[in-house]
Amino acid sequence: MDDQELAQLESLCAQFYGSTDPDARAEAEKALVLFSETAGGLAKCQYLLERAQSSYARLIAANALEKLVTKPTSQLTMADRLETRNYLLSYLFSRPKETHYITQGLIRLIAKITKISWFDTTKLEDSDYPFRNVLEEASKFLQSSIDHGVIGVQILALSVEEMNKSQYLRSLTMHRKIAASFRDQKLFDIFQLACSLLKQGVGKQLENEVQHSLMGHLLSLACNCLSFDFIGTAADEAADDMATVQVPTSWRSDFLDPATLQLFFDLYAALPAALSSIALRCLVQMTSVRRSLFNTQERQTFLNNLAQGVKQILENPQALAQSENYHEFCRLLARLKANYQLGELVKVDNYLAIVELVAKFTVSSLQSWQFSANSIHYLLSLWQRMVASIPYVNASEPHMLDTYAPEITRAYLISRLESVGVVLRLDMRLLNVLCLLCVASHLGMELKILWMTWHL
Repeated sequence: MDDQELAQLESLCAQFYGSTDPDARAEAEKALVLFSETAGGLAKCQYLLERAQSSYARLIAANALEKLVTKPTSQLTMADRLETRNYLLSYLFSRPKETHYITQGLIRLIAKITKISWFDTTKLEDSDYPFRNVLEEASKFLQSSIDHGVIGVQILALSVEEMNKSQYLRSLTMHRKIAASFRDQKLFDIFQLACSLLKQGVGKQLENEVQHSLMGHLLSLACNCLSFDFIGTAADEAADDMATVQVPTSWRSDFLDPATLQLFFDLYAALPAALSSIALRCLVQMTSVRRSLFNTQERQTFLNNLAQGVKQILENPQALAQSENYHEFCRLLARLKANYQLGELVKVDNYLAIVELVAKFTVSSLQSWQFSANSIHYLLSLWQRMVASIPYVNASEPHMLDTYAPEITRAYLISRLESVGVVLRLDMRLLNVLCLLCVASHLGMELKILWMTWHL
């Protein structure tokens, strides 16, 4: 590519992204698609990234690079992929303030190259795998400026995310083999690094947008690690909230350390609403950790620490006014009962105070049904499971469900009756089949709770 071609391509980008003439945009789009499909090799794309003044032209180069690397019929050798990955890392390090969408695209491409080439080796006899040093490469960014640190954390976060995807690999078996190897060799170290960096940020004032972004990406990195498909049996998304997180036994020490759990409660309390919901998402995953990770006493201790954190949130509910925080907290409560038995819950410290707070929170949520419509089913699921477990409880501690379950049922029925007038004043299109099915599901759950409480 020479300077004339470069100028022509930048003109096409300006025409496509900036023109108001639909015909001109259509012509520019055809030319840009042709370039993406016949980019002429890695050197041409790298030249465009280096020399183009237009951010849109650099975006076209990034997209063309991705197609070259990930298409099923790619003819790139291992040396080509290694050279491309190293070039992209060098490019990002030299341009930490590159346009956001270009940076994101290049980082995702690095993650895809890492996954595709995970088992590529330069010397078969000594098992030298040059693409597996993702943590070391990201650490170089973390040791530099805060702008570089944001890029380093994104490299790790997107690498973990890509390892969970199988769309662009032709073999599902190969995907699982790569993901399992990554899990065993890198994932725990990445999670520990994320927690270490988050601990450094707890209590610090986020003075600018870059620091805010860094904390957000660190939380996303930790969440990606906890959401990893550890054993290759990802549940259907519809059954997400019944899932168990199959954390490897090698992670046990960190989960036994109460500081790990407390870290995310502290982050929830300290961070602004835009970030605290991600901390709650991490807590949802930690709540769902498989039971066999602990022995009986360790599991009760972990549950007790978790319950005390929930109690603190309910005692200071101001942040729950933010819809994402509220939704994730409802998920957290539902996961508590889905993964722990009622006999274990009644033994936690301050159980009577906690169950009273949860009951009041549920009644308040039912009374504010317009705000919490998408989250109510989590709370109803919690109480339905609690009441259904009563016949199997052998603990001597009182569960108090005979007191609170009828109150919640009454609050739900009243909220449904009060909603009739509001719905009738709205567009009747709201009364669609899905809405009716949702209401029927909720009502069935509440009637089940009421029937069970009557037969206690």
